[in-house]
Amino acid sequence: MKKSTPLWKKLSLKNLLKQKPDRFVELLIQQASLTEEGMRALVDYFKNPDEQTAEAVSKLEEAADEIRRILIDELNRTFVTPFDREDIHALSRAIDDMLDYAYTTTVEMEILDVVPNHYMLEIGQRLAKMASEVHLGVQRLSDHSSVTMSHAVRAKQLENQVERLYREALADLFHQPKDAEHIVEMLKYRETYRHLSNAADRGDEAANILSDIVVKMG
Repeated sequence: MKKSTPLWKKLSLKNLLKQKPDRFVELLIQQASLTEEGMRALVDYFKNPDEQTAEAVSKLEEAADEIRRILIDELNRTFVTPFDREDIHALSRAIDDMLDYAYTTTVEMEILDVVPNHYMLEIGQRLAKMASEVHLGVQRLSDHSSVTMSHAVRAKQLENQVERLYREALADLFHQPKDAEHIVEMLKYRETYRHLSNAADRGDEAANILSDIVVKMG
């Protein structure tokens, strides 16, 4: 009876590596996915600010934190990584910070009794799109790095849109009547806008890191 060729002889090392997605890329994809969900949950909160929608953002932030803990633990115990370990750490941190700022936005709005307005909704919608672009960029890292670069560029364009809305929102605040009550409201809303702007900054940072990784891989 003719013996069959062992599987290990049929497959090259390259093919074996292709069949097994990198653990770090998988974790970054999970993190980016949760961040995208979190930003969409933030948009839901701006549309319907209640305890349930705020809790949805909080739960997603907690889940993403756990994924980041696992990634850092894996990073500390692994010698060989698919790309620079510093880039893995920095990208994970930037993605994590995006969702952290979404969470702290809802927390402070609850504490300060801030009612969402159209600026927050428009900014939130762009943050959700930015998180989606980052998510897609991470997904394409392993096999279509040029597509990753395209998503990074789109994420940076969305950050510019957020910053423009942020400046418009601040200008609108400062052009309203200047009485004592308004000054208090102005301070509360400015703090909320600042958190959203920071979330966009972290999305921009994630896009920059993705671009750097692509250049190094090229």
